[in-house]
Formats: sequence, C-alpha cells, structure tokens
Amino acid sequence: MSPDETPRVLTDLDDRIARAAPGEGGALWRLAESGRQLDANLVRLPPGASVGEHAENDLDVLLLVVAGGGEMEDGSGGRLALAPKALVWLPRTSRRALRAGPEGLVYLTVHRRRPGMAVGVRPPSAERAAPGGDEGGEGPCMLDRVCPACGRMNERAGSGVCERCGEPLPSPEAA
Repeated sequence: MSPDETPRVLTDLDDRIARAAPGEGGALWRLAESGRQLDANLVRLPPGASVGEHAENDLDVLLLVVAGGGEMEDGSGGRLALAPKALVWLPRTSRRALRAGPEGLVYLTVHRRRPGMAVGVRPPSAERAAPGGDEGGEGPCMLDRVCPACGRMNERAGSGVCERCGEPLPSPEAA
C-alpha cells in the first residue's frame, strides 16, 4: 500500500476557519491528493455575500454547512434555511443560489472528480441532442470568480477584480 492509499486526517476544518483572515471569503481548503476520485472544497462566504443561481449539469454534489448560516434558493422559488450540520444533496442539473447570513456561511462541498479532458469523436447521439452543435465539454470550476473579500461571484470570467468591491480575484490556477 502506497502512502496515497493510507487513510489519514487531511485537515481540521475548524482550524482552517480559525486561521483564515476575518471576513476572508472564497475557498479556504481544497482536496488535492493525487489519484483521488473525489473533489472537495471548504468555502466561506462573508456576511451577506451570495453565490448567484447556477447548476452543476454533470455531477451530484453534497453540501455540508460547517459554520454560520444563510439560505439556499432552490431554483423554483423555494428557500432552504442553512445552519451548521445541515447536509444538502444537490442533484445534478438542479439550480441553486446561496446567500450568507449575518455570521457568514462556511460550507464543504464534495462531488465525484471530473474526468480529464479527452480528444475523440463526438457520438452521433450527442449531435442529435444538440442541433446546430454546442460548445460541449465539462462545466468549469468557477471558484476563481468568487471574490475572497466580499464573496460575490463575478458574472464574467477573466476580469481579475471583483465587479462589486474591486478586490483582486484568485488566479484560475489557484482556484
């Protein structure tokens, strides 16, 4: 058994939260072990910050509220209260938006790791499903668009600064 196959504690989430600068938003930790089959992110939204409505089209996601609170809009107008230890299943294709409460919101997301990009021939069934073609491919990770200062997700990629507060955004490589 190699060291990568040995069970071990990866991090202490309370310690990660405590070590973050007050009001710091964005990803506080990411699962980065080689050969993994999962992805996981510990994310903090500062008080009142939000993540706009979006969907994960290919993967189910588990979201565990670790600290603080807020609410999730479920895409059909429903709202779910989020409090510590709430475990939310986000089925693939479900729409959702998050808003942090007055204490901020810290949550852990876990999902199957996306397969690497591959070059190949598009299956005929995919061409029938998307008349006129589409850009295809996996949906991008958008953590590089979440402002670490205010927690807002920018509408446009690549701007380098937050559209709300002007703070620098993380580089795509860091996200």
